[in-house]
Amino acid sequence: MKRVILMFAVVSFMVNVGNAQEDKTDLREKLTFGVKVGANLSNVYDSKAEQFNADAKFGLATGVFVAVPIGKYLGIQPEILFSQKGFKATGTLLGSNYSMTRTTDYIDVPLLIALKPIGFLTLLAGPQYSYLLKQKDVFENSAASIEQTDEFKNDNIRKNTMCFTGGFDVNVNNLVIGARAGWDFKENNGDGTSTTPRYKNVWYQATIGYRF
Repeated sequence: MKRVILMFAVVSFMVNVGNAQEDKTDLREKLTFGVKVGANLSNVYDSKAEQFNADAKFGLATGVFVAVPIGKYLGIQPEILFSQKGFKATGTLLGSNYSMTRTTDYIDVPLLIALKPIGFLTLLAGPQYSYLLKQKDVFENSAASIEQTDEFKNDNIRKNTMCFTGGFDVNVNNLVIGARAGWDFKENNGDGTSTTPRYKNVWYQATIGYRF
């Protein structure tokens, strides 16, 4: 509920900012390119709806996009992003508490349908292809901290994933303030023989960008 209230407040603020732009330029019918940077708040869930408890973590999200108009109110927006996802987990092993942080680095390529009802607001949704670059696990307990980076040479983990993502962009002249949510279609562990626990990524993303 707190997240919903916060999101409503942010959207209301952005709408007011957009309405205040008396001399803003309407770029809905122009081909524009842009860069953006921000953060993901990501987590995972068990793909078979079984017990799997984890906490969300923050990661970097940055990349480029192009807005291709199809008339004034419709368009497509492909993007290429470097996107960090993952999760945090805690537990007890042999009577000792431990924590683990998993960071997964992806190249995300969303292909988004853009609805542009007004100049300062763009609604976006569509499929996303994600390629897993690497995974880093950090284990910590009272006695030690261990870091492991895996390139997946010997593990049957899925590196190519299809996802769905959607959200909106608020356009204030050349600035673009974006918010997204997304989740994987397929579990991460290949044909099911991997020793890595199966899960799907889910994430919320906030960025700020500039378009040319």
